[in-house]
Amino acid sequence: MECVEALRDINYISDIKHYLQKNSKRDYLFFVMGINMGLRVSELLQLKVKDVVEEEGIIKEFYDVKTDDPSPAIYINRQVEAALESYFQTVNLEPQDYLFKSKKCATPITRQQAYRIINKAAKEVGVLGKVGTHTLRKTFGYHAYRSGVAISILQKHFHHSTPSETLRYLGISKKENNLVKIDVNL
Repeated sequence: MECVEALRDINYISDIKHYLQKNSKRDYLFFVMGINMGLRVSELLQLKVKDVVEEEGIIKEFYDVKTDDPSPAIYINRQVEAALESYFQTVNLEPQDYLFKSKKCATPITRQQAYRIINKAAKEVGVLGKVGTHTLRKTFGYHAYRSGVAISILQKHFHHSTPSETLRYLGISKKENNLVKIDVNL
């Protein structure tokens, strides 16, 4: 397996979102959830409608990760919520259906299909470098770190044993200067 990189350039992220939104609401949702929630591709593909939608049809505020690890729930931000709402307007899914259901059967798309979707979108908009499904998770972490999220929080999110492992995973060297505004604005 090749090592992929985070999408560091916000313009590429925006271009990929526009490309996917024009072509497939499902694939757009996959990308948006990946870069905003930092889930593994295997976790994304196993999501069911009931994991993100309340019984009343309201989108949940948090996705409760079902692991043996006492991990905190993951916030469903406004970008993900809007992508979910847009997607649900185009499909008729039951609560037990997979969120990223294959067009051919009731199972989710495969990891290979997810890779093809992300890789093709990146190539179409001119992204240089190696891109794959893991790019989504790394993009989430990279931009979270750049926006001031503590490395210890990201370390826990990624289940890494040390902060240096997380920095290496995100492709951030110790030499890089990360100016963070700590502004309580009281």
